[in-house]
Amino acid sequence: MFSKAYSAAIHGIDGVIVNVEADVSDGLPTFEMVGFLSSEVREAKERVRISIKNSGFRLSPKRITINLSPADLKKEGTAFDLPIAVTILSAFGYITQSNLEHTLIIGELSLNGQINPVNGVLPIVHSAKEQGFYRCIVPIANVKEGAVVSDIDVIGVNTLEQVVQYLNNDKYIEPEYVDIDSLFQNQMMQSANDFSDVTGQESTKRAILVAVSGMHNILMIGPPGSGKTMLSKRIPSIMPELSFDESMEISKVYSVAGLLDNNHALVLERPFRAPHHTITTSALAGGGKVPRPGEISLASRGVLFLDELPEFNKNTLEILRQPLEDKSITIARLNATYSYPTAFMLVAAMNPCNCGYYPDRKRCNCSINEVKRYLGKVSMPLMDRVDICSETYSVNYKDLEKKENSVSSLELRKEVKRVREIQLERYKNEKFNFNSLLTPQLMNTYCGLERSEKKLLEDVFDKLNLTARAYHKILKVARTIADLDDSERIKRIHLSEAISYRSIDKKYWGE
Repeated sequence: MFSKAYSAAIHGIDGVIVNVEADVSDGLPTFEMVGFLSSEVREAKERVRISIKNSGFRLSPKRITINLSPADLKKEGTAFDLPIAVTILSAFGYITQSNLEHTLIIGELSLNGQINPVNGVLPIVHSAKEQGFYRCIVPIANVKEGAVVSDIDVIGVNTLEQVVQYLNNDKYIEPEYVDIDSLFQNQMMQSANDFSDVTGQESTKRAILVAVSGMHNILMIGPPGSGKTMLSKRIPSIMPELSFDESMEISKVYSVAGLLDNNHALVLERPFRAPHHTITTSALAGGGKVPRPGEISLASRGVLFLDELPEFNKNTLEILRQPLEDKSITIARLNATYSYPTAFMLVAAMNPCNCGYYPDRKRCNCSINEVKRYLGKVSMPLMDRVDICSETYSVNYKDLEKKENSVSSLELRKEVKRVREIQLERYKNEKFNFNSLLTPQLMNTYCGLERSEKKLLEDVFDKLNLTARAYHKILKVARTIADLDDSERIKRIHLSEAISYRSIDKKYWGE
């Protein structure tokens, strides 16, 4: 007898529908599985066979053949256990075939019939909805994650026996419901990290405000203890709240990475990822034998903070160049390619030399060659992709003794939201929302300069020996500064500030 059910495989951060077919016929009792399967999927036949037996179902000796199609898509993971068991039980007459229509099933089986959680439930349920399925049967531990998707019934189950009873209409299970509106209403609780805690460094705070307003990449350079890390950790507190679409995109990435659960079914805060400098290339960019998103994808729509930048492996840092430009990364494997979003804001911090005090010769004993060697760990092509470079200074005792608080994160966030609304209106007919994403073709349209500003930029271009990319970065930052000043036109003062953020890197790296 033939039976068919539906499941899904993860491809990047999207779900791909997989047909699970079972044929039971007379002949030598065997259990065969075909359809371009990984080793963990092939092992499913043992888990399924024993789980069915321990759930109280008796199968007569037959030839069982399972096919997972499309056959040209690699099937990986353990989420196919439950749909395979359901199709076999349907083929043996335990489940009515018509009850499997418009139903997508995923779950890993234990030998005793319990259903274990799996990764990637959110993108699978989202794809099921788009493909016209009415309901999804998922492990109970994943049910809130799946229920984030509206307009589709998400059924959480504990055991294989419970699934059979539900599909035969012998047991009713209430579909899970998640109140998305209440989740988003509660998301902006006051952050424990506030900019008012940071004493001094007003110029760097200004640079951070500009960077966040236009989603520009920023590098802070200065001596140890000057507050670089402290400032960086407070950047998410001035970023606007996530929209639902942004939250869904991030949550898909976290679901595939196995970082969601019933207590955190949806990512509601801007990610802040701060990997240690010993991180490997594949952990940063993503990949592995079974590709998974890396830190740059987990930081998408938020902040990727790289502290002690020169201490990272140079080859690892160079991986960032393409994702910073394209806002996505494609990982190629023999049988498929996987794409993950990388729309993060890069925030980096570093000391100017090994001891950290260059160019203060009263405290720095590093030779010029040692300084150059240290700074040379960060390549100029990578520096070219940094929009803003800001210098931090040692904090003196008087600054620490000041009792009055500086500007708070709440005030800065209001300013950021105001500037981003200007950008949303300006780029409503474009495919991007931020000044940092302006293309060279659109520079004349949105970053037009008058004669005096053009002359200033021309002089700076030759004096600082800028690249074309650095030239465009200055214009983009100047556009954001003008927006902060509520100016339609980029003026000389805006351009001068943007140029100052490019001149600091020349101070350390030279021509």
